Amino acid sequence: MIDLCLSVFPWAKFRKTKGAIKMHCLYDHSGALPSFVTITDGKKHDVTVAKEVGFPLSPDSIVSIDRAYIDYKWLNSLNEKRVWFVTRAKSNIDCVVTGQHPVSGKGVLKDQMILLTGSRTKNYYPQELRMIEFYDEETKKHLIFLTNNMKLAASTIATIYKSRWQIELFFKWIKQNLKIKSFLGTSKNAVMTQIWVAMSYYLLLTYIKYQTKYAHSLLTLSRLIRETLFERKNLIDILTLKPERLLAVQDEHIQGALF
Repeated sequence: MIDLCLSVFPWAKFRKTKGAIKMHCLYDHSGALPSFVTITDGKKHDVTVAKEVGFPLSPDSIVSIDRAYIDYKWLNSLNEKRVWFVTRAKSNIDCVVTGQHPVSGKGVLKDQMILLTGSRTKNYYPQELRMIEFYDEETKKHLIFLTNNMKLAASTIATIYKSRWQIELFFKWIKQNLKIKSFLGTSKNAVMTQIWVAMSYYLLLTYIKYQTKYAHSLLTLSRLIRETLFERKNLIDILTLKPERLLAVQDEHIQGALF
């Protein structure tokens, strides 16, 4: 969610006195990259976008989603496409236990097979689901996960869901470092342009980091590029320097510089 002042951005009405737009992102965990992004108004529900847009998920991929995406019709469509999903179960889930897996792995309390029994949900998702109760030692919380994957270890399912936090860190990073909390223009086109430029910049940063095997963080890389943007220095040479040695690099005269 990107909050906007309604009086300045009247086209982004979210609530009576609040404006907002939403960025929906499919984040590739293996490459730490946003592989698909779409932007909607703030009122658009997460799972509605997932159903309408159709995130590009290939068979045998695993998608980790929060409870905002629980729609059993949509989850059933993922199951039919052989896409594995891992999510948190809602507290009011209506189900009956049909079997059990052997409980193994640190923090795993229960590992059960269930069928949905709700008047609608049992028709929306008629197949068996796997429900895992897990105790997180770090947060001291009991968590209940739902998945259609029956083969992976229960502790692995919990780890997969925990990795979902990476997308939250991604959103936090781009908000803090890519200037998408304050905008240069107030029109819809200006806001969208600034967001897409920010996303393109992020992808370029990640590509440079990958190609050069840069050992430090994206934030450090971003700062290095920002500080040397108008210097005639080889980017590869700069990236091989340790950040603390960057200040020791002698400035070179720039021909045609304006003062």
